[in-house]
Amino acid sequence: MPHGRRDYEKRENPLFLVPLHGTLAAVNVPAAVDLGVQVGALRLRNPVIAASGTFGYGLELAPLVDLNRLGGVVVKGLSREPMDGAPAPRLCETPSGMLNAVGLQNIGVRAFVREKLPGLRKWDTAVVANVFGYSIEDYVEVIRILEDAEGLAAYELNISCPNVKRGGMQFGSEPGLAAEVTAAARNAAVRRPLWVKLSPLVTDIGVIGHAVETAGADALTVANTYPAMTVDCRTRRSRIGSLTGGLSGAAIKPLTLRQVLIVRNSVRVPVIGLGGIDCPEDVIEYLIVGATAVQVGTASFADPMATERIVAGLTGLCASINVSNISELAGTITENSA
Repeated sequence: MPHGRRDYEKRENPLFLVPLHGTLAAVNVPAAVDLGVQVGALRLRNPVIAASGTFGYGLELAPLVDLNRLGGVVVKGLSREPMDGAPAPRLCETPSGMLNAVGLQNIGVRAFVREKLPGLRKWDTAVVANVFGYSIEDYVEVIRILEDAEGLAAYELNISCPNVKRGGMQFGSEPGLAAEVTAAARNAAVRRPLWVKLSPLVTDIGVIGHAVETAGADALTVANTYPAMTVDCRTRRSRIGSLTGGLSGAAIKPLTLRQVLIVRNSVRVPVIGLGGIDCPEDVIEYLIVGATAVQVGTASFADPMATERIVAGLTGLCASINVSNISELAGTITENSA
C-alpha cells in the first residue's frame, strides 16, 4: 500500500471511519458533502480528473472504473497525424515514482473522433482533449477538427513540445512562445474552454502562467513531468528505450505543490494540480495551496482504480476536517507563525 493512503469505509446512519491519532474513529458525516468544483465555466462533480497519457482514451479503463464517478477524463495527447511513439521499454519504476518515455503515441485526431469519441459520449463525465503539436499550425488544425465533434468539455494544450520552426525550443519554455501558441489555439477554440498544461522546467512558472492567461487560457494545468534519466550500471545503458524521460509520481509532489502555489499567486484563472496524487489527502493538499481541481496520473499505473478510490475517500476526509464544501478549501494555506 503506497505511503499516505487511507481507506474510508462507509457505515450506517451514516458514518465513516476516519483516522484519529493513529487509530480509526467513527465520525458523523454531514447530510451532504459537496464535492463539486467550478473550473472556469466548466462544472465538475468532484475535483478528481484522470490525467492525460495515464488513462488511455478513457474507454480502456471503463471496465474497471466507473467513469461517471470521476470529475473528468483527459484523453492521451492527440496530434494532427498518428504517431508511433518512442522505442520500448517506455516505463521504468524509480524511487517513489516512475520514469516514462512513451513519445506521445496516439492514433491521431481524426481516428480519435471516429473511433473513440462515440464511446466516450455514453459516459456522464467531462471529457477533455489533450492537444499537442510541433508547430502552431499543428495545434490549430487538431482543435479545428475537434471543434466539429460532439462530446468534449474542454481542450488541454500540451506546450512542452518542441517548436520545430524555432530551432526545437519548447513552446512552454519562454513567455512569448507560450503566449503565441495559446492565442492561436484560443482563436480556434470557439466552442469550448481552453486549458494550458505548463512545463515545470522553466525559470519562473508564474511568468509563463501569466503570459498564457493573458493570451486567453481559461485554466492552467500545473505541471507536466520533470525531465530525468536512469542508468543501469552493468549495461551502461538507459533503463528505458530513450536516453531520458519524464519523472512523475510521489517523488515530484513537493516540487509541484510549490509550482501550484507560485502559479496561483500569479494568475486569476483556475489552476489544476498534477503530480504525485495517490490518496484523498493529496487532493486536499493541492486544493489548500491553490488548485481548484487535480489530475491523477502515475497512481493509475499501480492501481487502475486509483481515481475512483480517491473520489470515494474524499467525502469521509472532508467530514473529518469539518468541510462541507470542498471548493472552499482552495487557496486557504496560511503562513506559519514566527
